[in-house]
Amino acid sequence: MKTYFVYILTNQLGNVMYIGITNDLTRRIYEHMHKLVKGFTTKYNVDKLIYYEQYGDVREAITREKQLKGWTRAKKNTLVESMNPDWKDLIEDWYVAGDSSLRSE
Repeated sequence: MKTYFVYILTNQLGNVMYIGITNDLTRRIYEHMHKLVKGFTTKYNVDKLIYYEQYGDVREAITREKQLKGWTRAKKNTLVESMNPDWKDLIEDWYVAGDSSLRSE
């Protein structure tokens, strides 16, 4: 069974949010961190994972992504804080000690 993720990234200042969808969260965060795909996240230096949800159906994930994109910033902040009250970078635990690459999950 395939797994899909809806995720929210921010920059170090926390003043910009990006909402995306992927079937490989580790790979996609790596791409954002290393600026491998030009666009919004590269332009605004958005590479801090602050929230994610997991789905087994791509249609549900797409619907959720669209829903979140339509929310106000205040509502998105509340959602992030429900899972991650300190806005910790959730990818910090994914690093291999002494290595700048992400470990595969």
